[in-house]
Amino acid sequence: MFGPFRRQDPRFRDDGQALWARVRTARNGEVIQVRLSKTSEMSLEAGGYFVRKTLVGSKTLDQATLEVTTNRGHKVTQAVVDGGVLLPVREWRDEDLG
Repeated sequence: MFGPFRRQDPRFRDDGQALWARVRTARNGEVIQVRLSKTSEMSLEAGGYFVRKTLVGSKTLDQATLEVTTNRGHKVTQAVVDGGVLLPVREWRDEDLG
């Protein structure tokens, strides 16, 4: 569906203040949890918001870059990871962050 009733991308969780995601790095498979603040990290652009975040794994020092574009309602319209993959929320496990 389009417009304000668009569903959130299944790889992101919205807590009202931020979007949460988890990225598995391509190099060693480390899972990095990412918080994207709706108020302080996203830049306004035509029709929505954009954020680019560089991620570094705390255990392996693996690096990845996450780029996210949202509409004005903060629904993800595009998400690209260089150096990893986004995990769907249904696959999140707390032990991955251990």
